[in-house]
Amino acid sequence: MTDPNYKGGLFSNQAYRPLADSLRPNLLRDVVGQDHLLGSDGLIGQMAKNNRLISMILWGPPGCGKTTIARLLSSICDYEFVSLSAVFSGVSELRKIFDQASKLHQDGKGTLLFIDEIHRFNKAQQDGFLPYVENGVVTLVGATTENPSFELNAALLSRCQVLVLHRISDNGLEKLLQRAEDSQKRKLPIDNEARKLMRDMSDGDGRYLLNIAEELFSLPNIDDLDSAGLLEKIQKKAPVYDKRGDSHFNLISALHKSIRGSDVDASLYWLARMLVGGEDPNFISRRLTRAAIEDVGLADPNALLQAIAAWQAYERIGSPEGELALVQCVIYLSNAPKSNSVYKAYNNALLDANELGSLSPPKHVLNAPTKLMQDIGYGVGYSYDHDTEESFSGQNYFPVGMARGKYYFPADRGFESEVIKRLERWEKIRREGQDDISKEQI
Repeated sequence: MTDPNYKGGLFSNQAYRPLADSLRPNLLRDVVGQDHLLGSDGLIGQMAKNNRLISMILWGPPGCGKTTIARLLSSICDYEFVSLSAVFSGVSELRKIFDQASKLHQDGKGTLLFIDEIHRFNKAQQDGFLPYVENGVVTLVGATTENPSFELNAALLSRCQVLVLHRISDNGLEKLLQRAEDSQKRKLPIDNEARKLMRDMSDGDGRYLLNIAEELFSLPNIDDLDSAGLLEKIQKKAPVYDKRGDSHFNLISALHKSIRGSDVDASLYWLARMLVGGEDPNFISRRLTRAAIEDVGLADPNALLQAIAAWQAYERIGSPEGELALVQCVIYLSNAPKSNSVYKAYNNALLDANELGSLSPPKHVLNAPTKLMQDIGYGVGYSYDHDTEESFSGQNYFPVGMARGKYYFPADRGFESEVIKRLERWEKIRREGQDDISKEQI
């Protein structure tokens, strides 16, 4: 199969083309794994059917078909196809493209501008697209592996439809292997177990899978390889993970929520995924400390100690032994009783702090180091709690004129079950004190 936009040349049949390139589909329906967009009810399928394109951002993992889809759309709608990589291109290249596209536009010819890794363009470069996209001189198709919400300008996003592409499923990967075998007119030299391992190793990346297939086809006549033999012949694909990108935030979110959900096994899986991907253990430690406070809290006060101790242990032991400290912390936090009462108490107090302004503390809680301050009543009436029967005076510490707030609502789990009893006892003493004051006033 050939690229529909490839014009060929005198020696085109002799030029080497990678298997992944030679197997690019000629039809949208042959693109694997994106039926939600390419099917008859999908947005891209509808655009192809109506021969009408809109600017779009294709967001998906490597090797899922972003470039292929853009090329096919340009061919179907008879647009001039121009491809750029944001890694290697700059303003001068864009200016030339827009000038040529403007001339074609005047002649009634459309231009599809495909920009790979579009998130690599800076804000000024992205702003440069806007007038040409808005007036229809170019139809922009940007491809990115990163979350467009974080990486692309809001103005550009508002002029494009963001379409999410999926990693290719196991069934889709098997279809690609069968196409590769059909093109070579022979089977891959691997057994069924190694074939499954090969799909797993590709991690949903069709291009990588076909590159492995091409490598295997190039081997001399050999017996079918088992899993161990396959691993000896090829390099294992590193998991998709960008420590500064979307995976960085998605996986730490999955870890945090698995801990919150008390799923120890899922928590360990996401921790392992991050460590295998090369994530900074200090970043993980910060989030574990946050989870210990936000999601375990006072239901188990030792959770915070465990998180800090694990962090310090990693810093002192280093890698790879130090990772076990993080594993221990994840297991502890996942199994601990959960309470977000500390988190909610802070947010509740913030509401009053923001809304009620700069109210002054009551005078009885203010120190009076000078005579003037004593004369105006600072410290008058203060009751030293340690001198009371239960080390609790029940005095009011809220600002004058402000009703007493209620912010902390402990969960009836773990250590906070005991906290509830203390708070109830203190509230009773506080009420009795108020009753005594009322009787004196009568």
